[in-house]
Amino acid sequence: MSNSLIATRSLLISFSFFLPLSIGIWHFPTSAAAQSIVSSADVKHDTPGKPIQQGQSVHIDVNLALVNVTVTDPYDRVVTGLEPDNFRVFENNIEQEIQYFSSEDVPISIGVIFDLSGSMANKVGKAKEATLQFFKTANPQDEFFLVSFNDRAQLISAFTNNADDLQSRLSFTSAKGRTALLDAIYLGLSEMRTARNGKRALLIISDGGDNNSRYNERDIKRLVREANTQLYSIGIFDPLENRNRTPEELNGPSLLNEVTQLTGGRAFAVENINDLPDIATKIGAELRNQYVLGYRPSDKQHDSRWRKIKIKLRAPKGLPPLSVSAKTGYYGPGS
Repeated sequence: MSNSLIATRSLLISFSFFLPLSIGIWHFPTSAAAQSIVSSADVKHDTPGKPIQQGQSVHIDVNLALVNVTVTDPYDRVVTGLEPDNFRVFENNIEQEIQYFSSEDVPISIGVIFDLSGSMANKVGKAKEATLQFFKTANPQDEFFLVSFNDRAQLISAFTNNADDLQSRLSFTSAKGRTALLDAIYLGLSEMRTARNGKRALLIISDGGDNNSRYNERDIKRLVREANTQLYSIGIFDPLENRNRTPEELNGPSLLNEVTQLTGGRAFAVENINDLPDIATKIGAELRNQYVLGYRPSDKQHDSRWRKIKIKLRAPKGLPPLSVSAKTGYYGPGS
């Protein structure tokens, strides 16, 4: 369109609009998920369309909030094929109009945060195998980086499309030293700023806990809330009765749960290390089968305050009760 000006401002990212054609269920090993399920009248779709005349100047002001949503059934199988009317979005308890919807498999920028502390010595072989299985779920357009941590966090490889190279670099590492998990998450989120893809995720593979970071939990939770990145974790834990009773080891599972749930990701606890590859495959497939809901927030204030998000689901008839996982909120725009 000649002499037209189109200016776009987005809180997060833009994406293409696709509608799924059928409802499907993916079956993987069981883990927990939770959220709300509702049944009510159809959501309003009352935004009027506006015809644009040829040669007319157009200004588009899009304050767009996007939410990645995972839906699972009672057996923790991923449910695909839902439609926009199956979802409701609430921001600070006020229902929002879903104006954009996607369920396509898009390229992802992924960072793997790999624990090489001494407590991983007898688990690191299977953990590396799990990482390989995760890389096998990749698409050609995906990009990856690798961060390892023990006494300190370090970037093993910046973003690359060559998953084989990352696997090769990981194979020459060994487990030793203390655990700087929080510093590794910080480094991973910092590296994610150079990502090319709009969809972004970190996968943390660790036995949990932290005893050597400069950053504390409050620092990291604030950073996680601000980042447009989903966090997933595979926590490799000994049975409770066999764990050392250090505070950091006992706190490991809850730490991983809290930081992942803030972003709409999930934490998977593993006691049998032989389950690691299957769990890694499950997470990779889950990232490929998410819904993206987009809305323009009804709150137009630029106050930089935390806005709570809640996704409720109106399941189609004939399906069992379903659960949804999504990020818990975001910080509004500044002044």
